[in-house]
Order: sequence, then structure tokens, then C-alpha cells
Amino acid sequence: MKKLLFGTVLLILISVYPFLTTAGVDINISIPLPPPPPLPFAAPPEVVVIPETYVYVVPDIDVDVFFYNGWWWRPWKGYWYRSRHYSSGWIHYQQVPLFYRGIPSGWRNYYREHRWRGHPWHYQRIPQHKIHKNWRDWEKNRYWEKQNTWGVKGLKHKTHYQHQDSKARQKSQKASEPQHSQPEHGKSERGEKQMGNGHGHH
Repeated sequence: MKKLLFGTVLLILISVYPFLTTAGVDINISIPLPPPPPLPFAAPPEVVVIPETYVYVVPDIDVDVFFYNGWWWRPWKGYWYRSRHYSSGWIHYQQVPLFYRGIPSGWRNYYREHRWRGHPWHYQRIPQHKIHKNWRDWEKNRYWEKQNTWGVKGLKHKTHYQHQDSKARQKSQKASEPQHSQPEHGKSERGEKQMGNGHGHH
């Protein structure tokens, strides 16, 4: 019965398609992107804040997982995804998120060496429940600038990221809501790696 129904639908599409194309109707058949696999956290992850930003990252896994603006973010197979949960429920995001432009490619090395751009970095590990509760107020009140400049001793704070208007960033991100259609390939400097023992990319 299912084969008969499928064949009937296919026949109708084949017969109607020439008329639609002749009339100038654009037909766009898209294939939804499969979500990335869940991340096997044994417990809710802790994060650290990336200095000079209000972006948080899970430092102890090999894949890039960020928290920003109330969402968890991750690249996977050249595309970006976001979720309200740190492990699952990933939805395709149509472009590379704006916050990613302010993340240095060598942040993992900085984290392991406890140094940020040549300065001692005394970062804080933040529990998952605490970041969900406080991220909005921290950014609004410029909490990390006041906390010894993100824990980086001697850091002279200057970054294009923090000079962007917060509302403008949120408006831009909201305008690009997640889609399930096939988009332009969202290129990222970091590919998805296998979950491992905490060794990041260089």
C-alpha cells in the first residue's frame, strides 16, 4: 500500500513539474540536516569564560562546545548547531555565529598553560547551573571586566568584540533563526573531532 501511494505521489510530481517550470515557478526541494549526536557528559559540564568576551566554553572535551546568549553552540561536519541543553536537542543554525569571530584559535593552548596572550590567566571554572542563572546579568553589568579583567593579570582590555552593541548582536543572531533547509556551507576553522581525553587542537 505504501509503495502504491509513493508511486502515485511521484507520478503526480512528474506530471506537474513541466507546467510549473514553464510558468516560472521556482521549486526548491530541501533535505533537512541530521542533528549531531548527543554529547556523552557524565555530569553537567563546567565552563570557563573566554577573556575579552562573554563567551563560555567547555574546556575538557575535544569538540568545541560554547555557551553564549542563553544557547549552547557547537560545530559539526562544517555546520553550526545550537541548543538550550548542553548535551542534546541540537538545531541547525544557518551561519557561523557572530561570537565565534572573537574566539582565538589557540584558546586551548592558553587554557592548558594558564596564560592569555602572554599574561597569567587565573580562570574560574563555572558550574552549568550557575552560568544559566547569571549569564545575562554578568554581561549587562560587565561582570568579568570588574573581576580582575577575566582573571588575566596585566591585561589591557581592548577588543572589537566588546565595543559592539549588545542589542545589535542579539538582533543579528535572532534574525538568523535555525532552519532545517540545506544552507550555504558554514565554514569553520575547527572540524568536529572525536570525544577524547581532553587533548584539544593546536
